[in-house]
Amino acid sequence: MIERFSELVRKGIPTFFYTDFKGVQFHCHPLDQLPLYDIEFSFHAATSATNAPHKPKCRPVNPEYYKAKFDVVQNHLSKGNTYLLNLTQPTPIESSYGLKEIYSMANAPYKMRVADSFVCFSPEAFIRIEENTIHTFPMKGTIDASLPNAVETILNDPKETAEHTMIVDLLRNDIGIVAKEIRVERFRYITTINTGEKKLHQVSSHISGTLDPSWRENAGELIRTLLPAGSISGTPKKKTVEIIEEIEGYERGYFSGVFGYYDGTNLYTAVAIRFIEQSGNGLIYKSGGGITSDSDWRNEYTEMIDKIYIP
Repeated sequence: MIERFSELVRKGIPTFFYTDFKGVQFHCHPLDQLPLYDIEFSFHAATSATNAPHKPKCRPVNPEYYKAKFDVVQNHLSKGNTYLLNLTQPTPIESSYGLKEIYSMANAPYKMRVADSFVCFSPEAFIRIEENTIHTFPMKGTIDASLPNAVETILNDPKETAEHTMIVDLLRNDIGIVAKEIRVERFRYITTINTGEKKLHQVSSHISGTLDPSWRENAGELIRTLLPAGSISGTPKKKTVEIIEEIEGYERGYFSGVFGYYDGTNLYTAVAIRFIEQSGNGLIYKSGGGITSDSDWRNEYTEMIDKIYIP
């Protein structure tokens, strides 16, 4: 399918695609064929047309179970096997809404629904290619917006600064594989999302680079080269992904993969987070956060649960 995607891009055919976490499963369809597959997506949505988000009933993993995984991550960190690892877990949730309803009322910059399989309403862009410039927007760092001086707290927190800096360095290196003249356009700026019970401030940066004008010839390979996305894996990427697969104890599947579309000229993509999957036993919400040597397991466990909401 990667070759198929590259072919469609070469021909200038507007096309939608999505992948799993590691980019092994890659799906693409011309935009005019999406109704045949019961796929919907939206990018760059306005922020005013939605009902209030709410917190669904959820059954997160036991805190001690999470701490055991967290401790294994810390052991790897102490040995230098990883410097930052994004630890995620699945959480069963209860909702009176189906995936199609969730998609319809979701207010998010990037969202998609794939039939009766899953829906995601992501706040995080992955890469954007306009003309011959590639942009990426790593998002790492979250804080409850109601806390006193929340913005100043997270921007001045040494642990959060170190974590975000590592992701920016990782993404600079990733983009450097496919582009030249790498630039950090903005470093650590704040965006805010409403999760229903609370608002969260999130920290992002903007990195860009210059592509060869022939990038459309192998657009699929370009995407695969950059996977998995650094912000939801960690650094160093190869070893960290191996540790993730050892520790998490479940299949991420299409959660934390990427999705996007080629409009005939430019390419827009996002990271598949804020993700709800339909399983045989009901709805599963997958979420998590970045772990460093300075992380506190209670804070990370709370952050994982804070990110569980239905818009």
